[in-house]
Amino acid sequence: MSVSTVKAAHRAAAGAGAGAVAAQGMTTAGPAAPPSSAIRHSLLEDMLGFLTGTFAASLGLFLLKSSEAVTGGTAGLALLLSYTVPLPFGVIFFVVNLPFFGLAVWKKGWNFALRTGTAIFLVSVMASLHPWAMGALDINPVYGVLAGNLLAGVGLLILFRHQSSLGGFNILALLLQEKLKWRAGYVQMVLDVAIVLAALALVAPVMVLLSAAGAILLNLVLALNHRPGRYLAR
Repeated sequence: MSVSTVKAAHRAAAGAGAGAVAAQGMTTAGPAAPPSSAIRHSLLEDMLGFLTGTFAASLGLFLLKSSEAVTGGTAGLALLLSYTVPLPFGVIFFVVNLPFFGLAVWKKGWNFALRTGTAIFLVSVMASLHPWAMGALDINPVYGVLAGNLLAGVGLLILFRHQSSLGGFNILALLLQEKLKWRAGYVQMVLDVAIVLAALALVAPVMVLLSAAGAILLNLVLALNHRPGRYLAR
């Protein structure tokens, strides 16, 4: 074999090795993300997402209130206040979340803040309509707590994926996820349990324990389904 032939063979082998390394690098990094314009939600998708998410969340809160249970976050504070203040839950929920609107504007910008404000308003309105549409519910507390937290978790998940939240601890959880890479569901779980424990002053201990389990269930829905980089649409 001639020297030139050997050199050519070496060059071919080196080229093949480089190609293999490059291919391995692409495999490790995963396929390139599609352009942002290709994965952005349309206006209609955002509208339907908002309506679906707020309906699910408000129905979940209605089931919790009908069960005389509590949950975490500002929703939990609103539920606690609704047991002592003679105002509709929707009104209390809206007022409790007002201070967090400024935090949303400061930390997340006007786009996120307006989306969150819209979601809070829709949940407040729908939460006031559910009692009118369905009347008082005689519901098993265990079923009410589990179903209520599952619905609220699914509603929050939908809103998160449409660049929104329901204010309060949701905003704080999302901020910590973005800045410190802490999962929003786990952050909110810790805060929510603290709120539920504070309910011991107003709610029977057995119901508080059941409510705490429900709050953990809600946040597991978020922790298992809302992870950075998993959902590309915006």
